[in-house]
Amino acid sequence: MKVLYEDNHVIIVSKSAGEIVQGDKTGDTPLSETVKSYIKEKYQKPGNVFLGVVHRLDRPVSGVVIFARTSKALARLNEMFRTGAVQKTYWALVQNLPREEEATLTHYLVRNEQKNKSFAYSTERSGAKKAVLDYRVIGHTDRYHLLEVHLHTGRHHQIRCQLAAMGCPIRGDLKYGAARSNPDGSISLHARSIRFEHPVSHQIIEVVAPCPTEGPWLAFTKPEESQSQET
Repeated sequence: MKVLYEDNHVIIVSKSAGEIVQGDKTGDTPLSETVKSYIKEKYQKPGNVFLGVVHRLDRPVSGVVIFARTSKALARLNEMFRTGAVQKTYWALVQNLPREEEATLTHYLVRNEQKNKSFAYSTERSGAKKAVLDYRVIGHTDRYHLLEVHLHTGRHHQIRCQLAAMGCPIRGDLKYGAARSNPDGSISLHARSIRFEHPVSHQIIEVVAPCPTEGPWLAFTKPEESQSQET
């Protein structure tokens, strides 16, 4: 686990692809429990440790995750996420080059609970939720293109679904049309950074998560990124 930022109210960590943020039916140890154990040991806290889950990343996605260490911070962060006051930046590797170098994508997403998948439509329909994101192409290798994505809404599988809808499925994302899986079961979507006003001190906090260190990500990874605080 890499700790990117921590204080009395907030802790921000870098999630590895394959980890779950919160407990589910698999019974695997979630990141939230790992963070609780870290806090309990580091600060020698007796009894149960409070940790609020503010948001989640899909299991095969890596990157920045915020947790609240106090109930006050949890309530305020929840409201900030609800109103879109938290700025999230994602990086995605795709094999197909988008027709435009940068654009805003607007779709109407319908979630299929049984398939755990969302479907994108260009027009409104019953049960659909509007999804908006901005992307721009920021890098290339001989096989892949790196997109930077900014979300305006937070829908189920939004980035995965919308990029696939424009013909650019994310590397390794079989569910949304990728040609093959990644060796480690991940998809090449990374929650790169997050920027928000601290819920208590009101200072601006901006945190960047180092890229995964496998495959084509290495072409976009700077050596100094390995200096993140590790636990």
